[in-house]
Amino acid sequence: MDDRLLKPYSPKDTEERTYALWNDSGYFNPDTCARDGFVDDAKPPFSMMLPPPNVTGTLHMGHAAMLVIEDILARYARMQGRRTLWLPGTDHAAIATQSKVEGIIAKEEGKNRHDLGREELLRRVEQFAQESHDTIVGQVRAMGSSVDWSREAFTLDDARNRAVRTAFKKMYDDGLIYRGYRVVNWDPKGQTTVSDEEVVYREETGVLYTFRYAKDFPISVATTRPETKVGDTAVAVHPDDVRYQKYIGQTFAVTFAGVPLSIKIVGDLAVDPLFGTGAVGVTPAHSMTDFEIGKRHDLPVIPVINEYSKMSVESELVQGKKVKEARALIVEWLKSQGLLEKEEALQQNIPVAERTGGVIEQLPKLQWFVNVRKEFTLAHSTIEGIPSGSTTTLKDLMRTVVENGQIEILPNRFAKIYFHWINNLNDWCISRQIWYGHRIPVWYRGEGKDQEIYAGIEAPEGENWEQDPDTLDTWFSSGLWTFSTLGWPDQTEDLKRFHPTSVIETGYDILFFWVARMILMSGYLLGEPPFKTVYMHGLVRDSKGRKMSKSLGNIIDPLTMIEKYGADAARMSLIVGAPAGNDTNLSEDKIRAYKLFANKLWNVARFVLTNTEGTDLSSAPQLTERDTEILLELDRVTKETSEHIDAFRLHLAAEGLYHYVWHTFADIIIEESKKRIMEGASDDAAAARFVLYRILKTTLTLLHPFMPFETEELWGIMQSAHPEAHTSGTDRILMVSPWPYR
Repeated sequence: MDDRLLKPYSPKDTEERTYALWNDSGYFNPDTCARDGFVDDAKPPFSMMLPPPNVTGTLHMGHAAMLVIEDILARYARMQGRRTLWLPGTDHAAIATQSKVEGIIAKEEGKNRHDLGREELLRRVEQFAQESHDTIVGQVRAMGSSVDWSREAFTLDDARNRAVRTAFKKMYDDGLIYRGYRVVNWDPKGQTTVSDEEVVYREETGVLYTFRYAKDFPISVATTRPETKVGDTAVAVHPDDVRYQKYIGQTFAVTFAGVPLSIKIVGDLAVDPLFGTGAVGVTPAHSMTDFEIGKRHDLPVIPVINEYSKMSVESELVQGKKVKEARALIVEWLKSQGLLEKEEALQQNIPVAERTGGVIEQLPKLQWFVNVRKEFTLAHSTIEGIPSGSTTTLKDLMRTVVENGQIEILPNRFAKIYFHWINNLNDWCISRQIWYGHRIPVWYRGEGKDQEIYAGIEAPEGENWEQDPDTLDTWFSSGLWTFSTLGWPDQTEDLKRFHPTSVIETGYDILFFWVARMILMSGYLLGEPPFKTVYMHGLVRDSKGRKMSKSLGNIIDPLTMIEKYGADAARMSLIVGAPAGNDTNLSEDKIRAYKLFANKLWNVARFVLTNTEGTDLSSAPQLTERDTEILLELDRVTKETSEHIDAFRLHLAAEGLYHYVWHTFADIIIEESKKRIMEGASDDAAAARFVLYRILKTTLTLLHPFMPFETEELWGIMQSAHPEAHTSGTDRILMVSPWPYR
């Protein structure tokens, strides 16, 4: 007997050695698999891009779940003989990474980015990003991820930078990228714009104030932010509201908190006549909704709050004050003037920058945008319903590929959420006022009306050109991920073979951040969807269903669990009971339970190999009716497991194998076989041994995508013990051995 079977299974003694075996074999690389005859090119290739983890720290259990799901899919496809590419990489995560480093510098040195300067800050950020990258790579390996390290990418490397600049220039030349003065989400703490998707909401108790601008003003309005009213240029009412119809079109001159205002009454369908007084003050400079109302009615845009969340209006009462202080001062002024009619407490959602925690201000800024409504001609297209040479918009393109079924979103309930988001999609602000990231590839020369603007992949020739100081939204570069990683803009063999990719697997919380952006970019730049299936996984919560956080002290660290129980136990705990799109509760007890399963599997293998030692298993002996029944049941399990994985029901596949191995194979079949082996006739004992070995070999194969380390270790022991039973040769590791059901 192999000495390894004399001891209990030890993940510590196995996992690092086994990963080295896989890595050294080269079989993470689909080209090597094809070279050595493990690929059937009659079958469609399988390709998948690892959602690149942010280089802001270490991976958590959510990342671990992602890695497990994707590794199952990749190992399954590889064992089916498909040319399988799982491409890894990391994301520079511009705002998140720079904010993290700036926080460290502020805490340790008491300095900000301007104290250091752009060059020194970028050096510090890049050093931090590299250290974080190295940690992440170690964690990805520890989970057993069979990614092709030879193709590893980084969203800020030279190849991706070329792709980003090529995409920007094409969109700029087609008029889909423009520079405009619009109201954006501004983070006063991070001193940059942020997208709608990077804004989170904090529930607070606020006050709804009902007031008049002046005693003789004919309409009362309601607001939660009186400080912005010094920037009002209109009052909007519903055009059918009989209370106010006679005032529509009139303009009133008032002095509000020391500020002269010209208030025009406008009728607009965006107003809800049932909310508050049915009339709202319009502040085009500090509300995206009001900005749109202002455009419809040609209203002036008057900023009264600056980038530091301080009042910039010329008023002795509030100038230079922080907005909260200004709010209190204006409320007191309203009371003193007898203009405040009502105060009502209400719950409101305060917008906050996800990365810095700064309370968002909506400010008018000159920024770069992607126009999602502008029509353009799609030169080449494989999108059903939008043929080559037809005219479309980015919004229509993003909607069509999901409507026509070329992209399937799992679970399908997320498709409805996706369509709702698309229908309400506004132009995408892509410029950020930070230093780390892809610099906007635009250069300026001169000023005013005579200013020259050049957008290009390389800097323009000539003197006095200055590049735009801003960087691009990180989702612009990660939106190119499925094809920039395959060599685009060059037409590489990888791009032809592996795009569109087979599946993108990611958390449902970044459906709009990332999945939608990839659909936009791939549809526009390649004329095809970026992937065929979107698999959305849920959040990993603690045993009580709470989100894991430092403040609650309930974080389960994946590396700690691997150290204690092994990667296979951690993997199984993250899959069983975790259907697509559903949050899953995780506890250390659950992980420990699957370590017991790993031990059970090891003991089962020891029994089978001990009792088949010295037996020739190259051909099947005469089987009994019960043996045939057992093998038919094994075939059923094999077929069912394959069907579950094909349908992305990974949790059911894992659960079914767990129950089969423990309760059918170990508890029933092995127990039945003991008497046959010890006391039966030689033919009957031979049949029992053959069936046991056949089940062990098949179940190890089926379990391999889920528990790769232990199954690979046992496979090697089995091949050494019974080379005659492995017709593919003793040198073929389990990772590239044939899947038993095709």
